[in-house]
Amino acid sequence: MQLLAIDLWFIIGKAALILCIIGLSFVIAMYTTLAERKVAGWIQDRHGPNRAGPFGIFQPLADGGKLFFKEEIIPLASNKLLFLLGPSLAMITALVTSTVVPWAAPFVTGSGKVIPMQVADVDMGILIVFGVVSVGVYGIMIGGWASNNKFSLIAAIRGASQMVSYELPMGLALISVLFMTGSLQMTQIVQNQVDHGWHIIYQPLGFIIYFVCALAECNRTPFDLPEAENELNFGYHQEYSSMKLGFYLFAEYINMFISSAIMVTVFFGGYDIPFVNEASWGLSPFWMTFLSFGVMMAKICFFIFLFIWIRWTVPRFRYDQLMNLGWKKLVPLALANMIITAAVLLWLKK
Repeated sequence: MQLLAIDLWFIIGKAALILCIIGLSFVIAMYTTLAERKVAGWIQDRHGPNRAGPFGIFQPLADGGKLFFKEEIIPLASNKLLFLLGPSLAMITALVTSTVVPWAAPFVTGSGKVIPMQVADVDMGILIVFGVVSVGVYGIMIGGWASNNKFSLIAAIRGASQMVSYELPMGLALISVLFMTGSLQMTQIVQNQVDHGWHIIYQPLGFIIYFVCALAECNRTPFDLPEAENELNFGYHQEYSSMKLGFYLFAEYINMFISSAIMVTVFFGGYDIPFVNEASWGLSPFWMTFLSFGVMMAKICFFIFLFIWIRWTVPRFRYDQLMNLGWKKLVPLALANMIITAAVLLWLKK
């Protein structure tokens, strides 16, 4: 009976954490749309949204309400089942990758029980991220093909080839980091940085490769070829309307949020505060967890701003340039970085 009660509380705790992460992802995605338009206005010397509440803070709610109440249109010639499955798959894969990210320092109860701020602390955490990300391409491909629109299909093919091409150098860049940690577990990757310094210090090239690939994986400028409005009308979700379109748009911003979280976790110490020993502050476990979560979110917001800044300052590549960069530049650089890292680690162990 006692064992059953413990399992019940474990399930309730995990369910609460999952709901909090889903809610946080949606709120961040909503207000990233506002931040993007505000930063665009700032760069282009204009105000951006400023009519819906103070500083336009209710604009995301107005946009979401508009999408929710718009008419649902399903093309007659489309594959109905796959047409519905595409945006659902894109949203699910965007959210599932958040399960292995440690969002804050573990909370220690008065009885000494450690509660991790992570849905699943599995040994193969980073592999789960790559496995789920590789499935995300099906959301784009299915949606573009099921629409029975030639522009949507071309955009979906572009998106699929782009994501497959840039997953390879991204994985090779992370292998160099895994050589240093000796573990695929996300909490161990963070702890290694707490003990020995952030990985960005030892792997600057690996971070640059990873960041460029993250831009391509999220279909962000200058790699937004699957959504090139002036070439493909609107991209792979051209035939979508109402919340199906909203799911695709939200999935892009959630992917940007989770990509930033993984980047922070792998290269920038996760929830670690640099140059400071937090244990010497004498804070209670609650405030320690809360502070570490705030630090994690501040780092993530910096990278979200970087994603937005790049969109409004860098022009789009041609598709042949995008492929050349991935296969002829990033893959050789990632391989060289991996080999050099392995050689240095072997030399240091002698």
